[in-house]
Amino acid sequence: MAVSTVLTDLSALVNEIKEEVVQWRRHLHAHPELSFEEVETSQFVYETLQNFAGLEVSRPTKTSVVARLQSDRPGPVIALRADMDALPIAEENDFTFKSQFPGKMHACGHDGHTAMLLGAAKLLSRMKSSLRGEVRFLFQHAEELFPGGAQEMVDAGVMDGVDLVLGAHLWAELHVGKIAVRSGPLLAAPDTFKITIIGKGGHAASPQQTVDSIAIAAQVVTNLQHIVSRNTDPLLPMVVSVTKFIAGTADNVIPGTAELVGTVRTFDVALREHAPALMERIVKGVTEAHGANYNFVYTNGYHPVINDEEVTAKLEECLMKTFGAQVVEKATPTMGGEDFSAYQQVAPGTFFFIGAGNPENGIDAPHHHPRFTVDERALPMGVQAFVAAALQLLS
Repeated sequence: MAVSTVLTDLSALVNEIKEEVVQWRRHLHAHPELSFEEVETSQFVYETLQNFAGLEVSRPTKTSVVARLQSDRPGPVIALRADMDALPIAEENDFTFKSQFPGKMHACGHDGHTAMLLGAAKLLSRMKSSLRGEVRFLFQHAEELFPGGAQEMVDAGVMDGVDLVLGAHLWAELHVGKIAVRSGPLLAAPDTFKITIIGKGGHAASPQQTVDSIAIAAQVVTNLQHIVSRNTDPLLPMVVSVTKFIAGTADNVIPGTAELVGTVRTFDVALREHAPALMERIVKGVTEAHGANYNFVYTNGYHPVINDEEVTAKLEECLMKTFGAQVVEKATPTMGGEDFSAYQQVAPGTFFFIGAGNPENGIDAPHHHPRFTVDERALPMGVQAFVAAALQLLS
């Protein structure tokens, strides 16, 4: 069957399986598993894929799944990726399919991502005769927890021979019925830091006998804000956030140490490389001025997600043909991080957003919130986007 004919009928084909996709999502939502613990989730995905004809299904890591759909005609290899892990959040929704595991919740849409890619695998497995090359479905573990599952899968060889890679995220900030794409920087590098201020403890009534780690740490927090406001190009996005301040045990004791933990977000490679030196200069100056010492640890997180210009242009054209120009928007970059970037280090690729918010119906909680959910009408759109992209990019 010609690709043009399949694309014409695609909406109807997606409509036939949309309820199944919704049920997959609800099953996964009710049974969330944390990063690197997706044992039952990956088994569910593995067993579901076994029901689709023509797929070679494997387990490249303990809690991930890969399915390969190889056509009978030569052509490129396209990889489609979904993440599967949940978050350590207690759900506050009251769905019939709410989390059955206390303290664990799909609060970022990964349940939907997995369901959409299962739907795409089901439909594309029926369309083998219309394909050239290969479609590779990557069901990834541990996106939420550094060092992440994407790099583990790359190291296991899942990207060997891949010519381009696509990933999508259900996006609460984008209204259901919309899709957003963008070439270039889309998601930032999420680096982390830990600073320990080493002073001299003592009685709170005799501060002159101490080197007050809390007072010094407070100055460090304040002065770190000068990095963004006064030490970097204002046209280069950057975030420096202290998110944890740990010090003290009693109201009458000045502690000897104080600990600061936080994150740095950047897109620019040179700025990212320079950030640790900028931070340590401030920490060193403040602590020396007050007779204290410090320990500074800076850890690089995921690479930034930088969408390939050519792949993004082709995807955007495909989505406009599939859904209409009125549906496709220009995505707004965010300082959030995503380990999809690990795949982009191996092959050109693009990551795009599928609208899943609906404030009019109360679906407006942000990602990682206890009341997060998605408008399930986004799920068939995701299936259709993946299938249409695979068909057109492989043709």
